[in-house]
Amino acid sequence: MPTRRRPRLAPSLLSADFADLASAIREAEAGGADAFHLDVMDGHFVPNLSFGPALVRAVRARTKLPLDVHLMIEDPLRYVDAFHRAGGDTLVFHVEAQSPPAEVVRAVHRLGGAVGAALRPETPFSAVEPLADDLEQVLVMSVHPGFSGQTFLPEVLPKVTAARERLDGLGRETDVSIDGGVTAETAVAAARAGASFFVCGNSVYGSGSVGENLKRLRTAVEVGSHREVR
Repeated sequence: MPTRRRPRLAPSLLSADFADLASAIREAEAGGADAFHLDVMDGHFVPNLSFGPALVRAVRARTKLPLDVHLMIEDPLRYVDAFHRAGGDTLVFHVEAQSPPAEVVRAVHRLGGAVGAALRPETPFSAVEPLADDLEQVLVMSVHPGFSGQTFLPEVLPKVTAARERLDGLGRETDVSIDGGVTAETAVAAARAGASFFVCGNSVYGSGSVGENLKRLRTAVEVGSHREVR
């Protein structure tokens, strides 16, 4: 059984004030964030448009924390080089996209980056299982990708557990990430299911103190985690 990483929190900058991202980054760093999550949307794979490499580059210039770049785009293979050069540490692509998943994984690793594979709520873990031994992250979407502020879908939790058990069986420290509707309440259930990386948007930036919000989330994931951490 591998020794797993402690639970980590990645505030999603899609939920921050775009007019003052520098302050949003500073407040989250001071509050104990472990990474930042950036949602890239192309208007095709999902209906909305969002960040491109230029914004990732701007965030990279303002923080030394890892950048978790979620590519909700039709052709991730075409863009992994640009997002890696912009400063993305982990590039997470969707197995439902048009690019062959194994080619995306190889391309990111050739660049020297970490790679994750994401699953829509309706996509089973079996869709990513052939890649499991080559991934640094498996992202289970707990909402439908493309819109912030959605309600957490608890029916994805068995998929989190399936991913964690399979990765443990391979002896991998691969993160199982949960993204969508993560609050202090839902984070407990996700941690119990085996999640180790928590993307948190409105629960960090929606209202109140960013630092206090992160403190509540940290307590929740540590309470929910029944697994050894390091």
